[in-house]
Amino acid sequence: MKSITIHGMDADLASRLERSARESGLSLNKTIKKLLAGALGISPAGAGRRRSFQGLCGKWSKEQAKEFRQAVSDLERVEPEDWA
Repeated sequence: MKSITIHGMDADLASRLERSARESGLSLNKTIKKLLAGALGISPAGAGRRRSFQGLCGKWSKEQAKEFRQAVSDLERVEPEDWA
C-alpha cells in the first residue's frame, strides 16, 4: 500500500483534521483517508447507504456513545418487585 507525506500543511488545516479525527473517534490517518476518498467520490463497500442517512441521524463519537450508555444504564435494570 502506498504512503504519502504532506509537506507545508498550515496550522488551521492540521487543527481541523485533528479535531475531525477526535470527534469521529478515528485515527488521524483513517480520517484523512476517509476525507480523501469522499472528496474523490470513492466509498468503501456498503458505506454508501449508511452515509446517506448520516446527515439525518448524525454520528456519535466513541465518547458520546459511552456517555449515553452510562446515562441509560439504569434503564437496563429489571426490578422483580415491579412485576409481582
